[in-house]
Amino acid sequence: MAAQRSAQFLLSAVSAEQFPAAGPPEIAFLGRSNVGKSSLLNALVGGKAAKVSSTPGRTRVINFFLVTEKSLKLRVVFSDLPGYGYAKVSKSISASWPSFIAPYLKEREKLALCICLVDANIPARANDRQLLDWLHAMDRKYIVVATKIDRLSGNERTRHLVALKRSLGVDEILPVSAKTGYGITELWRRIGEAGNRE
Repeated sequence: MAAQRSAQFLLSAVSAEQFPAAGPPEIAFLGRSNVGKSSLLNALVGGKAAKVSSTPGRTRVINFFLVTEKSLKLRVVFSDLPGYGYAKVSKSISASWPSFIAPYLKEREKLALCICLVDANIPARANDRQLLDWLHAMDRKYIVVATKIDRLSGNERTRHLVALKRSLGVDEILPVSAKTGYGITELWRRIGEAGNRE
């Protein structure tokens, strides 16, 4: 399966001026620090594209990767955004986020889908809901993905997902596990739908 997918690091941006030139559709990955974003990115591409850190919140740049998925005939750019840490989401999304995050999410024309990650094992936080409200206000397409689902039993999964949907005000949450691969195929299908809209 991994041979069907490849990821090439493009660049790290610390300002809007450094964003890559417009190209394939972009898929943004967002979530709190320690939500398992890097592990999920690596599971999606079948390699070690994103660095997994034992210390949450290390990423302070947007990392861009050119990703090819042959079976879907798909070519997209994954943008790995900094985790919004432990600070509350503010008018500029979060005081802990660099100032170039809001312009990327607001103005980036090639941004086709935002993948908003939450930890399936813990209740949603206020800043998770605020992020979704902010994306909705910006008219950005997004899906909510619950990570680390492998740590829950069947009954716990159902209960936790229902609670997350209620607290986040969404009708659907896609459960995934970077460890077991659960949900990865469905997530790729959603990415393909967004990437092929253009």
